[in-house]
Amino acid sequence: MGFMYYGSQSHELEIDDRPLAHLKIAVLSLLRAGQSVAFSISRPAGQGSGRETLWISPATDLRFRFVGGRMPAINDAWVRAIISSASSPAGMRICPEPVSTSSLAA
Repeated sequence: MGFMYYGSQSHELEIDDRPLAHLKIAVLSLLRAGQSVAFSISRPAGQGSGRETLWISPATDLRFRFVGGRMPAINDAWVRAIISSASSPAGMRICPEPVSTSSLAA
């Protein structure tokens, strides 16, 4: 489990390391381009349940902390799918990881 800390009060979201690594790349790509994004996430029961949406802009304080010491293999299609979700009415979200074509061939 990793964490994304949001805002000057360091509001934290707990997210598994693998999806967090992909989310980090997607969010930072949009922020580098000067774009702001609404990020929506479901909260598990242990964190109060429900849904939450954060407005993330280039001025937002963000920090990503990973529990695991190794960077996971990055699925470019997953990063693109997360970035693509940013233009949806619900906002950016961590969508299911697409199956890579290389794993289909195996």
